[in-house]
Amino acid sequence: MTTETDSIANNPGPVVPMTDADRDLPTSAEIFTAAQMIADSIHCTPLISSKQINQLVGCEVFFKCEHLQKVGAFKARGACNALSQLPAGTTMVATHSSGNHGAALAWAAAQHGLQCTVVIPQQASAIKHAAIAAYGAEIVECGPSLQDRESTLAALVAKTAAHVVPPFDDRRIIAGQGTVALEILQQCREQGFTPDLLVAPVGGGGLLAGIGLAAAAVAPNVRVIGAEPQGANDAERSFLSGQRIIEHTPNTIADGLRGTLGQRNFTIIRRTAKDIVTVSEAAIAEALCLIWTRTKQMVEPSAAVSLAAVMAHPARFRNKRVVAVLSGGNIDIDKLGEILAV
Repeated sequence: MTTETDSIANNPGPVVPMTDADRDLPTSAEIFTAAQMIADSIHCTPLISSKQINQLVGCEVFFKCEHLQKVGAFKARGACNALSQLPAGTTMVATHSSGNHGAALAWAAAQHGLQCTVVIPQQASAIKHAAIAAYGAEIVECGPSLQDRESTLAALVAKTAAHVVPPFDDRRIIAGQGTVALEILQQCREQGFTPDLLVAPVGGGGLLAGIGLAAAAVAPNVRVIGAEPQGANDAERSFLSGQRIIEHTPNTIADGLRGTLGQRNFTIIRRTAKDIVTVSEAAIAEALCLIWTRTKQMVEPSAAVSLAAVMAHPARFRNKRVVAVLSGGNIDIDKLGEILAV
């Protein structure tokens, strides 16, 4: 009988050969440097837990509250780190983003007195669109695909010579996001324990790659697992097949996870993550409601994917100490009914 894994492995779809990006990878030392560079600009976000959620899921879950980070998402870390390393004379930065990275870059650019332009898909969340504009960035809209984003950004850079800060496939970004894991492990030590597993949502892969790289250096016995919507499972398919999938059509309420896994990110994730698990849209909505009602934390659907993974794969997590990253809190209130109706 052919299994789903066999099918994926035998039919991996369009793939990308090894490039220079595979060799231009951040080191764990860069994550420690990033932690020092951005310490005065970002929040050390809290680590919280809920006895009710623990009883429901059969394990001890601690939530890393990156939705309480600057700009409402972990993306502030990578943006801060990238702008601390700009070439001399840079006056303008640019990127493409579905929302949170664009807002983070716009915020960080304002702190440095730089111009910023963000290419954003037309169907991006209205609240994330508004946040980018509020931080002072110029917005250029494009089509929904990664190719649309990249081609629009390339045309923009050709006209303006702006310095590009990619949303996830960049060693500075990955190193910045890896500081999440350093904080988690320090906070766990302060509370007198070492987690068994770290679970993080994966879209473009900057967060999962950074966490995996940091954990491998500091706490190699801690298992790092990615969590992904079934409707945007290019990372899982890439992980199982060993080939990075670059053509897919994401369909998920977790709008922050619709990006395509980056090349550097894929290389690091294959080396440092133990697995990537997927969850249904109904599971995401259920986890989202559970976080809202039990912890009173207003997170976005992408953030709930980490808890959804724990709930959907109970045998993997039972009786373990798990840290689940709540990646962001920028939710479009006007779409709550649509989100919860899945």
